[in-house]
Amino acid sequence: MGWGRTLLLGVFGNRLDIEDAEHDIACLKREIAGSFRKDMSQDEIIHHLMTENAQLKLYFASLVRLLIRKGSISKDELAALVAVVDAEDGSADGQFNGEIV
Repeated sequence: MGWGRTLLLGVFGNRLDIEDAEHDIACLKREIAGSFRKDMSQDEIIHHLMTENAQLKLYFASLVRLLIRKGSISKDELAALVAVVDAEDGSADGQFNGEIV
């Protein structure tokens, strides 16, 4: 409704306008994500996933190295924890399919 709602309802009307805008933005994001996936070929999707995976590895490696350098965790402690978490989903296979927290 815009300025009319704000003028008539004050701060409450302004909040309603903000909620409407947030809803519209969320709908547009879903639409864009859906069309993005539809318009991509399999090769493009695979390339996108490989790039995203490489970025995640970069950030993960940086975080692990920072934790080790600061003495928050040792390499041995990290390896032991990885082994425990790896086995939590039922198989020690180098993958994890359970809950994060």
